[in-house]
Amino acid sequence: MQNNNKRVLDTLVSKTKIYLAIIFILLVFICIKNTYMIIPSIIIFALILIYSYYTNNKRKSELSETLQDLTLTVDSAAKTSLINSPFPLIILETDGNLIWRSSKFASEFANIDINTYIQELSIDIKDEIKKRQANSKDKTNRDIIKQMEIGKKTYKILGKYVNVKKNKREYMVILYFIDDTENVKLQKEYQDSKSCVGIIMVDNYEETMHQIESEERPQFIAEIDKYIYEWTDETNGVLIKTEKDRYIYLFEQRYLEKIKEDKFSILDKIKDIDINEKIQFTLSIAISNEGATDKEKYKSAQAAMDIVLGRGGDQAVIRENDIYKFFGGRAQEVEKRTKVKARIVAQALENLIKESKKVMIMGHTNPDMDCVGASLGIYRLAKTLERNAYIVVDTKTPTLEAFRKSIEKDEEYEDVIINKEVALENVDEDTLLVIVDTHKANYVESSELLEKVKEIVIIDHHRRSADFIEEATLTFQEVYASSASELVTELLQYVEEKIELETIEAESLYAGIMMDTKNFTFKTGVRTFEAAAYLRKCGVDIIRVKKWFQSDLESFNRIAEIVKKAEIVNDTIAISICEEEEKDVNIVCAKAADELLTISDITASFVIGKLDEKVCISGRSIGDINVQIILEKLGGGGHITLAGAQVEGMTIEETKQELINRINEYFSEIES
Repeated sequence: MQNNNKRVLDTLVSKTKIYLAIIFILLVFICIKNTYMIIPSIIIFALILIYSYYTNNKRKSELSETLQDLTLTVDSAAKTSLINSPFPLIILETDGNLIWRSSKFASEFANIDINTYIQELSIDIKDEIKKRQANSKDKTNRDIIKQMEIGKKTYKILGKYVNVKKNKREYMVILYFIDDTENVKLQKEYQDSKSCVGIIMVDNYEETMHQIESEERPQFIAEIDKYIYEWTDETNGVLIKTEKDRYIYLFEQRYLEKIKEDKFSILDKIKDIDINEKIQFTLSIAISNEGATDKEKYKSAQAAMDIVLGRGGDQAVIRENDIYKFFGGRAQEVEKRTKVKARIVAQALENLIKESKKVMIMGHTNPDMDCVGASLGIYRLAKTLERNAYIVVDTKTPTLEAFRKSIEKDEEYEDVIINKEVALENVDEDTLLVIVDTHKANYVESSELLEKVKEIVIIDHHRRSADFIEEATLTFQEVYASSASELVTELLQYVEEKIELETIEAESLYAGIMMDTKNFTFKTGVRTFEAAAYLRKCGVDIIRVKKWFQSDLESFNRIAEIVKKAEIVNDTIAISICEEEEKDVNIVCAKAADELLTISDITASFVIGKLDEKVCISGRSIGDINVQIILEKLGGGGHITLAGAQVEGMTIEETKQELINRINEYFSEIES
């Protein structure tokens, strides 16, 4: 304030000097014109100087007194408002030292140990000061805005950094504590009162009911309704039965956490309904709170339900903030008895191929025999419908070495099997892209190819994950199937055109089924054998196929060494590490995991290996333990009995420990 006073007085003196200079110039001009006016002009100018000096000093004195009084008044008002601030107020040094607190602050937090909260604030202040020191250009006094719960109240903390020394970057902080409790309560009540929309479906309703005596069906229907209505009543929800196997569920978002904590106990209650040893009811549930309206939330729940059904049912999912959280899903997939869907998809696929001029077929990265077999089956379908078809696949992978030697003998496939660079050059707007053995956008052979085509068909047997390809025109995803080759084999039998498979194509499809079922051991249903029988009629040489899977002595010894080093956790789970870093380490890990399951009392196996910059995990199970749920927690996926994952940013030992933690978490969830 004193600096301001000085500036005002300096301004007054400067103006007086300007006026005197103008008068002096005018008198000089008069004297030049009339020399007789020189002496009078000097006398007049001297008198003006004396008068100006006297009046100027007098005005400066009066103005100084006035400004001083005003300064004292303003300083007094500022100090009074600071001391008697209606908000709790403190002044801190940047090291957290409390310099001063207002009387309101002292009374507000009289019964609270406020030092703990001040220490927390000082940590944030220190972090901010470090950022300022790192950035020498940062000279702004940015606001501090932080929300903190103190006692039973919520406070919004506002303040500024004040530079206490001009030449040094030293600060103190003034903080205001504004009681924001009511506002926070209103916001929470607003969020809690928003609606969530759920869809509940009884899995395989028709097929299950057909296996129950007609006079007993009403009893079981009533029992299912009773359990579902009782479960929804716990959240004061509204349940509407729209179809015999479908319900719409509305409830307030305040109950969403309760549902998560309950972990959808309704899933187990429905499975416990006593029918007989061969029949079991299961539910699929999808809940969403995404969307501005209930209609948008319902559509979001429908999309989530598609994922649940794609994962085999008997589970629940909550979609919240673009994140899917899954519950349940420990039961084996139930094989469907009807082939209606396969027939419908076959006809739709046939029409899509006829409407296209070119067909590109693509699988997943690091392709296996199931991927290649399914691709060759679709290729033969496209060629039968007189369309040019190409398979985008890398046959140089170690697992396909024996197959590659066989197919290279057939000149027909010389220009058919292409790499992704060639595929991108030949794709156009009339190209149909068929993706087999995967539905993940980040797992296909070429993600660029996905972006360039308009029509996409997906044929897959894996449980659907959250990052599925949403732009697909047609999707045939059946998790009960053993393999993509089995699904393609079914489609080939239901198209209108008669398909005549070449021997190498039939053998590739058979090899794909054989590989994914581990020689018809895992996930093998009635339709798996029906597909194999059809392929056998097409001229499959089983001995030739068997040779494709033979391992050399070196690989066998590597697998034996991994099996030898296995450790047992949770009594029946084997974990081992492949210490060699080679290109085919993921294949070795998979084979070693399969081999570990042949040991008695082992119900699940995991083998970990180093794959470039990532750590890969292969998981296998005989069905008692869901390896998919365990490896999903590590970013992987697959099936109940077969799954895998790739982990980044961790060592093999860290990955092993994390895997053990996830296994323990899996068992704790089952027990709870």
